[in-house]
Amino acid sequence: MTINTSNHAASNVDPSEIQKFSDLAHRWWDPSSEFKPLHEINPLRLEWINNLAPLAGKKVIDIGCGGGILAESMAKKNAQVTGIDLSEKALKVADLHSLESGVQVRYEKIAAEEIAEREAGQYDVVTCMEMLEHVPDPSSIIRACASLVKPGGKVFFSTINRNPKAYLFAIIGAEYLLQMLPKGTHDYEKFITPAELTQDIRNAGLIVDAMKGMSYNPISKIYSLNQDTSVNYLVACTRPL
Repeated sequence: MTINTSNHAASNVDPSEIQKFSDLAHRWWDPSSEFKPLHEINPLRLEWINNLAPLAGKKVIDIGCGGGILAESMAKKNAQVTGIDLSEKALKVADLHSLESGVQVRYEKIAAEEIAEREAGQYDVVTCMEMLEHVPDPSSIIRACASLVKPGGKVFFSTINRNPKAYLFAIIGAEYLLQMLPKGTHDYEKFITPAELTQDIRNAGLIVDAMKGMSYNPISKIYSLNQDTSVNYLVACTRPL
């Protein structure tokens, strides 16, 4: 793991958000821990990404990779994967797990905006999942993703819609009633509507290709991809040639 400690790395980060995930970092790869939802949704998002942008042989960067769940799964698809995050503890966990699993991923502590300046246009695929709702300026992250991807390359985002249903399901339901996530994981004011996200995507020079909703059935305890974007949703984009 490479650690970059420049001042710019802290320009678009909420220290309390970094601390929140750093405190839980040692539990990242425990499928029964607070990260259980990430383990359960990962096969769905991986399949969706791989169907739209076959990963084998591609150069990929995962923005806000945390403990490396998605990054490792993409590397298992024979992609050359870089994972970046600003939580040093999470990256150390990711690095250790990579060594234990034998799945090679390059991890670096660096801001998305900073690596976008250094490695502009070098990636076939850029992923930024479950991160935009945790930063002060999501549009800055989106611009960085657009800069990182090659012309013709694909960018994938996922986040949470902002409406009463999303508040009920993502905060009241997931954090308080079902206790699937630690209380305080999400801040409703940072949720992003599809209209806001697609506008930022277009402003960054990307084209929206597809949008999918992700739902959780509390009875069957199964996640699924569908057309319901009212709570969790994913967006696929292309950088024009």
